[in-house]
Amino acid sequence: MDLSQPGAWDKPELLTPLLQEKSHLTDLVDQWDTLLAAKEELEEWLEMAKDEQTQDILEALDDQIQLFQKKLEEAELNTLLAGANDSAPALLEIHPGAGGTEAQDWAEMLLRMFVRWAERHDFKVKILDQLPGDEAGIKSVTLLIDGVNAFGLLKSERGIHRLVRISPFDSSGRRHTSFASVDVYPDVTRDIEIEIRDEDVRIDVFRASGAGGQHVNKTSSAVRLTHAPTGIVVSCQNEKSQHRNKEIAFKILKARLYEREQDKIAQEKQAQYADKDAIAWGSQIRSYILQPYRMVKDHRTSTDITQVDDVLDGDLDTLIRNYLLYIHAKKQA
Repeated sequence: MDLSQPGAWDKPELLTPLLQEKSHLTDLVDQWDTLLAAKEELEEWLEMAKDEQTQDILEALDDQIQLFQKKLEEAELNTLLAGANDSAPALLEIHPGAGGTEAQDWAEMLLRMFVRWAERHDFKVKILDQLPGDEAGIKSVTLLIDGVNAFGLLKSERGIHRLVRISPFDSSGRRHTSFASVDVYPDVTRDIEIEIRDEDVRIDVFRASGAGGQHVNKTSSAVRLTHAPTGIVVSCQNEKSQHRNKEIAFKILKARLYEREQDKIAQEKQAQYADKDAIAWGSQIRSYILQPYRMVKDHRTSTDITQVDDVLDGDLDTLIRNYLLYIHAKKQA
């Protein structure tokens, strides 16, 4: 961004990234100031507890220890989220694996889990594209999740999620295993330029599916883009306007192309490591087991959580934090 050009300061599109960076740095300084203040107050309570160990002072000291621990964990998390795109909004896609209605229902359970997680953090969620299942669940969904470090936190969810349960769709009450794929991309289209040639993209329009207002199912407002060089296909149908759906579809395509190039670079850097992570069917990152016992197990970090209902209701913070610590340890090694 060249702010030396005449009139540059009068252009909001040039100032926005700079103001976002300023806001981010201000938040970091404020957080460290708050942590330092909590540390100093904790030290004062420790001195008081040495001189007078009354019940009130000990309880206040315990409260201060918990407050300091919380502030310390927040600072640690921000230290772990130092990647180039960690502060960007996240584009999250969910696709069920083989298995028909069973897998499509699992994909919808994951959709609810991520929406509930976002709500817990006061993040904004917008469904850009959703294709309902034939009987239940969803065939695919694309979300835009916008909040502080949204991509940095949600990148831990990229991979295959496995569910083991007694199927509600099986009259015999048998146990079923279902898979769903989760992809997460940083929404970096506002900060970078990605050239997409017109001749490389096929644009198809069609009628949107599912329930909706007067425009849905009546006009060809839904848009599907096929990028010939890479084979990437994206679609958007949740807006009433075909123009708006096309705009959002190109936004998703740019994000996926950017992430594809980033993956190429990462794979080249890690080519010498035989144990690099693979995102493919059968190499699940996490298992959600409801039968014969109840447990969520992250296979990368060996984190086990028995409160399965809490996790499915959006309590992912422990899993996310342990993944970030795991990645940090691998980089240090």
